[in-house]
Amino acid sequence: DFILRELIERFGWAPEEQDGNIIALTRDKAQITLEPGGQIELSGEPCESIHCTYAEFDQHIRELLEVTEPLGIIFLGLGMQPVSRLEQIEWVPKQRYRIMAPYMLKVGKLGQRMMKQTATVQANIDYSDEKDAMAKFRTGMGLAPVLVAMFANSPICDGQLNGYRSFREHIWTDTDRNRSGLLKFAFAPEVSFVHYVEYALDVPMYFIVRNKNYIDMTSVTFRQFLTSGYNGERATIEDWNDHLTTLSPETRIKRYLEIRSVDSQPPDLMPALSALVKGAFYDNDCLQAAWDLVKGWSWDERMQVYLDSHRDALAPRVRRNSLLDLARELVAIAWEGLRRQNQVNDLGDDETIYLKPLKDLLSQGKCPADVLLEKWE
Repeated sequence: DFILRELIERFGWAPEEQDGNIIALTRDKAQITLEPGGQIELSGEPCESIHCTYAEFDQHIRELLEVTEPLGIIFLGLGMQPVSRLEQIEWVPKQRYRIMAPYMLKVGKLGQRMMKQTATVQANIDYSDEKDAMAKFRTGMGLAPVLVAMFANSPICDGQLNGYRSFREHIWTDTDRNRSGLLKFAFAPEVSFVHYVEYALDVPMYFIVRNKNYIDMTSVTFRQFLTSGYNGERATIEDWNDHLTTLSPETRIKRYLEIRSVDSQPPDLMPALSALVKGAFYDNDCLQAAWDLVKGWSWDERMQVYLDSHRDALAPRVRRNSLLDLARELVAIAWEGLRRQNQVNDLGDDETIYLKPLKDLLSQGKCPADVLLEKWE
């Protein structure tokens, strides 16, 4: 609360309150929100270049540090809180979490860990039409194991090693299988928005909002709510939009696409995901090349290497290639895409500068978790 109030006071953020508590800040088209365990999340404004994205992120970090360094508060760019146990982390007082927290105990063993202990970085991208959306959706879903592996950054939790390179991703396998993971229909040749809508309709809901109050809807799917209503309430388009935000597949469709497979990163690697995705997904040749890396896998192969990537990151193999091989190829594809797009900053640098730290790490055969484990030893 103190941090948010200081950001309001010093940097012109506007507060959003719920039950007398500040739960979010807005400024222009950007938003800062608190996740269930106090994780600070920046949702940046739409940008046309990674230079713009980086400038916004850099400003965010500088503002946070100016407020918190005098207090000795340290922020960690990790996919998981490494020290505190679940019961030691207080819940952020949001109405939606009062509904979600008990529901998590009914649908999996690790859902509250997901809520309170984990953090991610996402790349959100637009699409021009349904065909473009489906090509990006399929490719994002197919690349999930590669993305998990190259950015794995959560090998420590509860003060000890957990046996995984990305324990955050493992947590999602036992959070709520109805709404997370890989979606098989993404790889069907005729995949369309209709497939995603049909999937979303059959996922149990979390809540609806009426008069700023959250109503528990966890006992019905959206299809049931749409067909029959619930406790005198009928479905609205706002309810549907809210419901779409509660789904957590590796690539999520809303009015834009979210690439969601990546652990949170230290500041020098944070822009790398955005650069990787922009390079690979915004040039048709590069998008096809990225898909070609993973298109030949069977569903069983996809699932196996996806699960293996959580524990072993870059080491697992599919047929002739390791995930390290594919990660290096993906960076090369994205590098070429960014070079073609040729968006330069004031110094004349194109956006490949944001990929370089990731490329250098992969050249050593490492993901961020490997560096952490070396330091831990």
